Amino acid sequence: MKYALITRPGGNHMDVKHLLLTPREVSEWTGLSMGALAQLRYKGLGPSFIKLTPKTVRYIPEQVEAWIEESVRTQTGQQ
Repeated sequence: MKYALITRPGGNHMDVKHLLLTPREVSEWTGLSMGALAQLRYKGLGPSFIKLTPKTVRYIPEQVEAWIEESVRTQTGQQ
């Protein structure tokens, strides 16, 4: 999936940031703390993310949703 500026009717541009979620927004969505999300990023176990700068992390909503769906289990012993 490619990301670019979106042109609204009337020629105004919508910022790309509206397509990406901050860690805080993902935290609110998932109920995980921002620290827990940071640990999941470090361990490579969380949703895919984008590193825009060394200190700027963003998430693609569809990737977060897919990660949540992949986490669905029917019993505790499942991998």
